[in-house]
Amino acid sequence: MNSTLTTLMAHRSIRQFTNQLLTATEVDTLVTAAQHAATSTFSQQYSIISVTDPTKLAILADITGHQWLVQAGHYFVMVADQYRNQQLTPVTATTTANLHSLDKLLAGIFDATIATEAIVTAGESMGLGSTIMGSILNGAQRVIDLLGLPPLTFPVLGLAIGHPAEQPEQKPRLPQALMHFNNGYQRLTNNDPSLVAYDHLISDYYHARNSHQRDETFTHHIISEMSRDPQQRAAILTALQHQGFLVD
Repeated sequence: MNSTLTTLMAHRSIRQFTNQLLTATEVDTLVTAAQHAATSTFSQQYSIISVTDPTKLAILADITGHQWLVQAGHYFVMVADQYRNQQLTPVTATTTANLHSLDKLLAGIFDATIATEAIVTAGESMGLGSTIMGSILNGAQRVIDLLGLPPLTFPVLGLAIGHPAEQPEQKPRLPQALMHFNNGYQRLTNNDPSLVAYDHLISDYYHARNSHQRDETFTHHIISEMSRDPQQRAAILTALQHQGFLVD
């Protein structure tokens, strides 16, 4: 073990923060760490927006359904960005097709996501805590309008980060036997012993933790997630197309 592995393996999401805002130096350090993360074809197809306006933070809290985000020390919105590349590229049929393609949309999403994880890890090494928030996609078009995002950009993730006011128990992860395979995919079997043991482990975790105790297994959690109304985020495709992605 070394300090990097210790930081990575101690990760937990933080949703309660002190009232201490991040300094400009801390924000700059986190953004710099993001910039040094891996990026597809060195195209750096993402942008980062710091949201500090209390009115905009309140709207993001409404969109995500998580009022606690306004108490974080800082809030980032990570944006897949082909608009900047469009500004740098001569207009031809080929370049236009590429910029609007699924391939470049995914590249921007990958870049933004990798940069997000770099901020999380850098922040934890600095004694900060955070939560990555895909819930900004509950109202993707509202986020686009709120932040004035131009065509060929799309909000991918929010990130609330700050000084932790809690140290929650760490959730146990899946056994590697269920997610790390050699030379091909290993299909899950009914009553897999590893899954049964993991369900028991998760049940014990939820019963023993200090807050929000409940009866829950991993299997039940996944069933609940897959039972959500699929129309809840049906507007994502419309918002993507409005931004110029996935259109002919």
